[in-house]
Amino acid sequence: MTASVSLVEHAPACSFRLPDAVGRALLDSKILEQAVPDPYEQGMWRLRAGSKVGAVAITVPGGERITVRIAPKVPVARLLFLLGYSRDPHGWRDGTVDLADHSELLPAFAHAVERQTERALRQGLLQGYRATEESALVVRGRIREGDQARRRFGLPLPVEVAYDEFTTDIAENRILRTAVDRLLRLPGVPRTVRRRLSHHRVRLADVTPVVRGREIPAWRPTRLNGRYHQALRLAQVVLDGSSGEHLPGGLRMDGFLFDMNTVYEDFVCVALQEALRVHGGRSVLQTQDLYMDERAAVRLRPDFVWYGDSGAPHIVADAKYKARVRQGYPNEDLYQMLAYCTALRLPEGHLVYAKGSAPHTDHRVRHAGVILHQHALDLDQGPNAVLADMRTLAQRMVAGGARASDQGIPGGARTVTRPLPHEEARRPVTPV
Repeated sequence: MTASVSLVEHAPACSFRLPDAVGRALLDSKILEQAVPDPYEQGMWRLRAGSKVGAVAITVPGGERITVRIAPKVPVARLLFLLGYSRDPHGWRDGTVDLADHSELLPAFAHAVERQTERALRQGLLQGYRATEESALVVRGRIREGDQARRRFGLPLPVEVAYDEFTTDIAENRILRTAVDRLLRLPGVPRTVRRRLSHHRVRLADVTPVVRGREIPAWRPTRLNGRYHQALRLAQVVLDGSSGEHLPGGLRMDGFLFDMNTVYEDFVCVALQEALRVHGGRSVLQTQDLYMDERAAVRLRPDFVWYGDSGAPHIVADAKYKARVRQGYPNEDLYQMLAYCTALRLPEGHLVYAKGSAPHTDHRVRHAGVILHQHALDLDQGPNAVLADMRTLAQRMVAGGARASDQGIPGGARTVTRPLPHEEARRPVTPV
């Protein structure tokens, strides 16, 4: 039996008639925020998607199979922009990825991967040198004397050799081959796209795909592989977003999933980093060496910290994809940001939400004077408008830090600034 379920990110739970084995497979896979039997109707399961979006096919040991498609709330083109920009902000702009007017994530994404793969392979497969170690009957390259002594015990043949082979079986082609294979295993890919993907798979037939559970080979952008760049970045999205393939109870999962929390955090951090380059200093993403207590027992991990040319921290920011409350912003995010500001000795912190349920607001903490800003970034805008808002936000942070330095305040600023262009008037401040 093959079942199909379509859900929307963070939408209310819906009931579906599913075999118990399939329902338990969804529960064990942990790809949904909720997967429980319906207490009022036998054979029905209540399913609700969380922050993960994408398409996966799960096969249970008995042969039953279910396809789960989770659509993002943001437009598909915007999702791909956020994913691409966080990987290469200089080479990724609106209009670089052809979606062929597909509104659903899987068809649009499969079409985009196929088109970019076609452009990459149009001039033939890229060739390069690959380090190879093997046992041979003739000497090629250099002899691995240590391995020869350990494995052959003085015998002259075969010889353990190492050499660089000029071949098409290189990291770039292996990544494309593996991404194509994974998309072909997914039901729901349009027939025309599937046919073209199969053609690419034939062209890549001599390339070794990445075995399940093995690390994806690394590649480095160069002038020689320039025509592969866009295709590789999209293929890397497929591989990085691939769900767990080895699950409890013999379950098998094929497909790709993106956690929108991670996608949004990566975009905000990279966009702030790019916007602040003109001001010098250095940006640290996902700080690892910050602690709340003097014994360094409680680790803090802000998404973004910017250090000025003097080496002192000036800006701290955290990206929050979903506010999780109907009105205003959650208080626990404020507590977290206050801990960051205290540990970094900054009088100002910034929380950047993805179009939260309230406009821009700020809170001045009693007896501390620390100002905690909460911003709402509108992802329904075009990419250029989103990036313009990020530059405006970065300018505000820098200007606040400069005013604080003029007043002798270490770190950030104590002044309140205007909201982003698309934000509404400031609401009354509610005591925390």
